[in-house]
Amino acid sequence: MTQDFDSLDAFADRLAAVPGPDAAARDRAVARDAELTKPPGSLGRLEELAAWYCAWRGDERPRITAPQVIVFAGNHGVTAQGVSAFPPEVTAQMVGNFRHGGAAVNQLAEISGARVDVHALSLETPTADFTRGPAMTEAEAVTALRAGWQAVDPAADLLVTGEMGIGNTTSAAALAHALFGGQAADWTGRGTGVPEAGVAHKAEVVARGLAANPEARGNALAALRCLGGRELAAMAGAIARARQLRIPVILDGFICTAAAACLERARPGALDHAVAGHRSAEAAHGALLARLGKAPLLDLGMRLGEGSGAALAIGVLRGALACHSGMATFSEAGVSGA
Repeated sequence: MTQDFDSLDAFADRLAAVPGPDAAARDRAVARDAELTKPPGSLGRLEELAAWYCAWRGDERPRITAPQVIVFAGNHGVTAQGVSAFPPEVTAQMVGNFRHGGAAVNQLAEISGARVDVHALSLETPTADFTRGPAMTEAEAVTALRAGWQAVDPAADLLVTGEMGIGNTTSAAALAHALFGGQAADWTGRGTGVPEAGVAHKAEVVARGLAANPEARGNALAALRCLGGRELAAMAGAIARARQLRIPVILDGFICTAAAACLERARPGALDHAVAGHRSAEAAHGALLARLGKAPLLDLGMRLGEGSGAALAIGVLRGALACHSGMATFSEAGVSGA
């Protein structure tokens, strides 16, 4: 199945048909781990990560050789409500920085051996202000989902999705509020650095967004269309395409995780091929990860976005697989087992 989709219903159909892991490959990986020259369980979570990756790649002894980081950028009409410390023009300026290799994600991807692709999504046309109605039409949401879907390299063996978009922490908070309930303030943080007084205003904007889009409550793809942004939809599309291709995914921070949560709420288990790269300092990210059952690999107080935390976490997964695939077994090393 390689075709994409032309409607949200068709996207939901693709999501419903995605493959699962290769259980036999996982079993072989677990059996190999039991023979490696170490006490059982002594590498802790690295052993679990290696078995997970082996299952999704269908290979009991893999290595990561072609990781892809994709940064999607979009502009948000909700910035008219004064929810960000930076003007929308920064989005396009940062796209230029990504393309010239000057951003944090470029540096972290380089040390992790990953290529960086950048996709700017109609920056000249912000989404609509979701406090007045849906952020996107269905056609706009599908176009953004397809942009993400088509951006994934089938030859990649690991995917990280990042984002840039002034106002997108407000969009992510609105998505989390629609998907998981609670109060708007539960999901709203400082984002790019709005002052404490501004956080209360931002939460009020999030609440108004959900009130203006009641169809977003309890309908994950409607929430993505009504409250999301082009870059969030593109990340969701890319993560879904990676699942279809059995490419493991490392999730980034709050915004990426909110986009990914739309997939999980639309089809439980849709994120089984994904791990959380880190826990962001954005206040609600930990709660969102807990709702998804994802324990972060790193917790370094980062809140930059761009895919930066997940790019850094590639090294953890590389380490897990280097040990799993490169270590000798007791018999190979001539070491007596237990």
